[in-house]
Amino acid sequence: MKWRRNLLAGCIISFSILSSPLAAAAAEPQLQMAPHAKSAILLEVDTGTILFEKNANEKLPPASITKVMTLLLIMEAIERGELKLTDKVRASERAASMGGSQIFLQPGEEMTVDDMIKGISIASGNDASVAMAEHIGGTEEAFVAKMNERAKKLGMKNTHFVNSNGLPVQNHYSSAMDIAIMSRELLKHEIITKYTGTYQDYLRKDSATPFWLVNTNRLVRFYEGVDGLKTGYTGEAKYCLTATAKRNNMRVLSVVMGEPDTKTRNSEIASMFDYAFNHYQVNPLYKKGDVVDQLTVDKGKVTKVNVVTPRAVSMLMKKGEKPDMFERQIVLNPPLYAPVSRDKAVGHIFIRTKDGKEMTRVDLYPEKTIEAANTWDLLKRTTSKVIVSYQ
Repeated sequence: MKWRRNLLAGCIISFSILSSPLAAAAAEPQLQMAPHAKSAILLEVDTGTILFEKNANEKLPPASITKVMTLLLIMEAIERGELKLTDKVRASERAASMGGSQIFLQPGEEMTVDDMIKGISIASGNDASVAMAEHIGGTEEAFVAKMNERAKKLGMKNTHFVNSNGLPVQNHYSSAMDIAIMSRELLKHEIITKYTGTYQDYLRKDSATPFWLVNTNRLVRFYEGVDGLKTGYTGEAKYCLTATAKRNNMRVLSVVMGEPDTKTRNSEIASMFDYAFNHYQVNPLYKKGDVVDQLTVDKGKVTKVNVVTPRAVSMLMKKGEKPDMFERQIVLNPPLYAPVSRDKAVGHIFIRTKDGKEMTRVDLYPEKTIEAANTWDLLKRTTSKVIVSYQ
């Protein structure tokens, strides 16, 4: 996939539904942030605009940030209806044997998906990650294959997973850019920040010895607006973090890898967040699913369909700038002939400068799939029109 870089008079226009995983790179060359990180990236989530990057495509061990992809596959399974938060997950001996950060699952112990997600998101449980991987994939190896397949579909070019939890193993790597891509994808599932934004909670609440969870991401407590996302540490990877914060309708995401200690890691993430919130603002144009128009469907089960935005559409600008230097135009492609797929674009939103230069276009889609009408449907429709015409 090609990166889209849009910069005009300091005003950055990019959209969350462009073909690129991250839509624009607008870092100022003189910026010097995250000096102690091996690699880093800062972006605005809604538009995907990159505000700063440093060695962002370098392949490095991601440690427990690996669990972002594990959580993404869990969330997508829930969205498809294949998994429920109330489902019980049984821990295998293999899952229970994982070292490092854990929630101390016992072989054969059952927990709900909800509690397993807490264990992964808050305590970075390696055992919970493997238990969920086995529950969804049958084996962890099969689940890891799904992780790599999803990474490829997301355009993560410098990532290869070997396990579901990030414990050290050969040929397991990612990059700050790829971590930003999968983190941004995970954030589309709004429920995730309910877990990653929780500072403390308990598992096994009804037992004689409840297990206390404390978030490994201390910024959740100490930086305003932070509600995720995932820490990571191994001797090889050093201190890593993908973090997100939201203020005034603007959500930013930052990734650092290879930091020397937690204090430096948190300080450099906070500095990047400060830069983003102090210098930029978001102007929302459309929410996800907003109806922008309606089209007639020829010979369809229904005769009209709403045209909607599949994602939020926003404009990112520097503080003090105004959006009136751009013009917005909606162009649809009628007529529609049934069957109509909700996955096929039926029009675009064009963003142009005042002199007519096209900055970008946003695909628009039918709100739902429309099947073709059968003979009986068409006969009833024709009959009703004849009756109306005689009244």
